[in-house]
Amino acid sequence: MEKITVERDHFRVLSYQAESAVAQGDFQRASMCVLQCKDMLMRLPQMTSSLHHLCYNFGVGTQKNNKYEESSFWLSQSYDIGKMDKKSTRPEMLAKVLRLLATNYLDWDNTKYYDKALNAVNLANKEHLNSTGLFLKMKILLKGETSNEELLEAVMEILHLDMPLDFCLNIAKLLMDHERESVGFHFLTIIHERFKSSENTGKVLLLYIDMLLQRKEELLAKEKIEEIILAHQTGRQLTAELKNWLHNILWRKATSSFEVQNYADALQWYYYSLRFYSPDEMDLDFAKLQRNMACCYLNLQQLDKAKEAVAEAERHDPRNVFTQFYIFKIAVIEGNSERALQAIITLENVLTDEESEDNDLVAERGSPTMLLSLAAQFALENGQQIVAEKALEYLAQHSEDQEQVLTAIKCLLRVVLPKIAEMPESEDKKKEMDRLLTCLNRAFVKLSQPFGEEDLSLESRVNEAQWFRKIAWNLAVQCDKDPVIMREFFILSYKMSQFCPSDQVILIARKTCLLMAAAVDLEQGRKASTAFEQTMFLSRALEEIQTCNDIQNFLKQTGTFSNDSCEKLLLLYESEVRAKLNDPLLESFLESVWELPHLETKTFETIAIIAMEKPAHYPFIALKALKKALLLYKKEESIDVSQYSKCMHNLINLSVPDGASNVELCPLEEVWGYFEDALSHISHTKDYPEMEILWLMVKSWNTGASQIRQAHGHMKKIRCPEMLTV
Repeated sequence: MEKITVERDHFRVLSYQAESAVAQGDFQRASMCVLQCKDMLMRLPQMTSSLHHLCYNFGVGTQKNNKYEESSFWLSQSYDIGKMDKKSTRPEMLAKVLRLLATNYLDWDNTKYYDKALNAVNLANKEHLNSTGLFLKMKILLKGETSNEELLEAVMEILHLDMPLDFCLNIAKLLMDHERESVGFHFLTIIHERFKSSENTGKVLLLYIDMLLQRKEELLAKEKIEEIILAHQTGRQLTAELKNWLHNILWRKATSSFEVQNYADALQWYYYSLRFYSPDEMDLDFAKLQRNMACCYLNLQQLDKAKEAVAEAERHDPRNVFTQFYIFKIAVIEGNSERALQAIITLENVLTDEESEDNDLVAERGSPTMLLSLAAQFALENGQQIVAEKALEYLAQHSEDQEQVLTAIKCLLRVVLPKIAEMPESEDKKKEMDRLLTCLNRAFVKLSQPFGEEDLSLESRVNEAQWFRKIAWNLAVQCDKDPVIMREFFILSYKMSQFCPSDQVILIARKTCLLMAAAVDLEQGRKASTAFEQTMFLSRALEEIQTCNDIQNFLKQTGTFSNDSCEKLLLLYESEVRAKLNDPLLESFLESVWELPHLETKTFETIAIIAMEKPAHYPFIALKALKKALLLYKKEESIDVSQYSKCMHNLINLSVPDGASNVELCPLEEVWGYFEDALSHISHTKDYPEMEILWLMVKSWNTGASQIRQAHGHMKKIRCPEMLTV
């Protein structure tokens, strides 16, 4: 007893060592351990089953790793060991081991080990006959050079064993797949006769039809179909499952004919399918069938039949994208723009409806937006411009493909722009401009998205941005009667230009766009009805001006834009914005302005006006600007007396405001100097405006009188004589 215990423990140790060796890939050591265990089975018969399963597992594992020689050894050992103890090893298990061994031989080298594979499966079928073993035997026979007679004997053996119909059909299909058509079709004929009383006999005919069609035997296939139709009409109807199978066979054949543009032949197969629908079976598949037939009719230019088919499809599946697409196509062909436009709108609604059904075709053909692309193309080809515009607009709105969106928008712009150029100013033109603005903003969003290898290249992105930049610019120019939308187009052109290289042309374009936008925002700020709106517009203008200044300063570094008139505009815009915003930095900003060369009298006079224009009130700034202007007038060789008189008028009026109780802005002696200067010019020219002379006389008199009232007697002596002199 003690010796048996020791041997059992030794057996287990050897088994563990074998497992370890297999895990390490040491086949030699593993096989030695197992063979030692096998020698011990005469003394330890109770361990037979354990060793049998151990070898089987080794065989399965090594086969998965494509170690066919090792697997054959382990499976052979498993079978031999299993045969040693038939009480514990069932025939089903022995047959399973042998089938796996046969399969292993096939995978290893089906030519070299063909006989071994066949012997193994024959032995398996003797141990325990089942469908798996018979199918494997047929598979092995087909790998060799087995004659048709031998194959026929093998299939007849299967019939004698009363195997089920599905198994027989699988054998027939296996024969067909291995190009043994004569045996396969003969076997199908026998099967059909054998199972003709069965309710599933239709399966045989359907497989027969499928195999015939795959082998281009269309006439024979049609005979079999007519046979099924006759049976169907006489009460031997196919089950729902078989009917679906038949529809799939017929539609697959119709599709292959359609793909080679044989539309008439495709219609024949669709018509066969139609004959199997009864009035109570008009489902979504029936609608799909009608759509497919409509497509064929359209390609054959049989419009009336196409309309009938589409009408049927619409009745049973109106919310289907393809139903609406074919309604659209027919409407376009008929020139019915209203109907076509409605179909496009419905199609777009269906595409955005999360509950829409029948997306199997959508999945097959790619994105649902593909239909919108086809619709736009078809409408353009048939002269339906308005319909095409709507399709392109929806395509740009719903497509997730970057390149497709940009292409759709470019196509839409090319279609719409000539039309807009000829439109008079109206509400309709404004709506069109708003629509184009929306499309261009969508293009900007797409260009802004990150791009990878499959998306736009950097060069393509630059080219696209250049194109859209110019379009936005041209649209802005056309909107001179609508400054608000003009600004939006200029800003969009500026944004698009940021995708372009910053060369001199692009920088000038950016600067101009920002300058125009700032001008509009400034004007909006002037007209704003509330303080909040005014602040918003002016703050936005200030940002644009500052960015424009940055570009201007960069361009000045090139040395070719130092006298650019844009600089003066920016100066005036920024002065006005800061003044109206009551910006505490206004005076420090103007300090740098006073020192700028090349500024004209007009610029200083404008600054003076800005400084006093409500809500701004900066009289000291206005005075300083007018003094600068007056000084420039004096330096001119030939003074423009008219402009000079206006400047003097404004300067004196600001220095000595009407109704002022005292003079605080300017010392009286300085004011007196202005009067003296004006008197000098009046004395030396005959062109000084008479109205200005009269105004100076009145102003001098009033100023003197004011001083008298304030008990400043010495001013009486100054003003009154001057008035008399004038």
